[in-house]
This record gives sequence, C-alpha cells and structure tokens, in this order.
Amino acid sequence: MKLMFASDIHGSLPATERVLELFAQSDAHWLVILGDVLNHGPRNALPQGYAPAQVAERLNEQASRIIAVRGNCDSEVDQMLLRFPITAPWQQVLLTERRLFLTHGHLFGPDDVPPLAAGDVLVYGHTHIPVAEQRGDIFHFNPGSVSIPKGGFDASYGMLEEGVLRVIALNDQQIIAQVAINP
Repeated sequence: MKLMFASDIHGSLPATERVLELFAQSDAHWLVILGDVLNHGPRNALPQGYAPAQVAERLNEQASRIIAVRGNCDSEVDQMLLRFPITAPWQQVLLTERRLFLTHGHLFGPDDVPPLAAGDVLVYGHTHIPVAEQRGDIFHFNPGSVSIPKGGFDASYGMLEEGVLRVIALNDQQIIAQVAINP
C-alpha cells in the first residue's frame, strides 16, 4: 500500500495545492494528514497564503481518500468545515507486517511513545522537524511541515512506498530522510 503523509498545513492554501498536486501524481492510496489542518495556532506566524476556508474546500475534494488525526490547533469548528474526520487523537493503519500508529505528536510522540510492538511505526507531526529512523525496536517517522518548516529544514511531506518511509522536500522533491521498515 502506498501512502502519502502531510502534517501541519496550518491553513496554507499554496501548501495544500502543492500537496494535492503531488498526491494526484503519486498514485498513493491514502493521504494521511497528521493534524493542524486549518488553524495557524497562537505560537506560529501566519503561513504563506493563509486561507483556511479555501484549504477546507480543496481538501474536501479528496475527503474519501483522507485519513486524519487531530492536532493541538484543530477544533470542533474546524471539523464543521471538513468532510473527513479530524477529531480522533490517533488512528492506526495496519500493514501486512507493521502497524502505523498515527498521531499529531502533542499527546503521543517521541518522548511519550504509546504501547507499540517491536517493528511498529510511530507516525507523528507537531514538531515541524522531519524524522525517519529506528529508535530501539520502534520506527519513528515525522514528515515535517508542509507550511511552516522548522529546524532549518525545507517544507516537506512523507511517502510510504515499497516498505520505505521517506521525507521529501515539498518544492524540489529531494529526499531529506528515509528508513526501510520491511523486515
């Protein structure tokens, strides 16, 4: 199964447009959104092209192909604009030999790992900093932020294809980080 990951959109229409363009080109089965969809939050500056209502409209066009979790900047009023659920604090995607635990990162994350089995993957956003690595017997994957990158990184998204998780720069498609999760 091929998956695309986007996190921390924070209402940026240009970032959303680029994500949807890449999603259409990717032939991914699902677009996984790791929270902070519409609101920029009180600690962040407004992202480029801040237009949350238009972001909702564009994402709703792909509602049947989106899996999402709630971020710390998402609220019930955001859910009223979106035609896919965003209020769950976590979800799981089951692969043949792995479980992907999807969360935003403010409740569960690298410092508060949920109970996972060896070989499972913790997939989170929140920090806006890309990660693709194995820590002990758990894989950690953060696709970074598509709109407000931090830590000196470019805006980025993630892909799971043929057992490899990759963080990819949104604009120039350079691989920022990757980890193979196949046994």
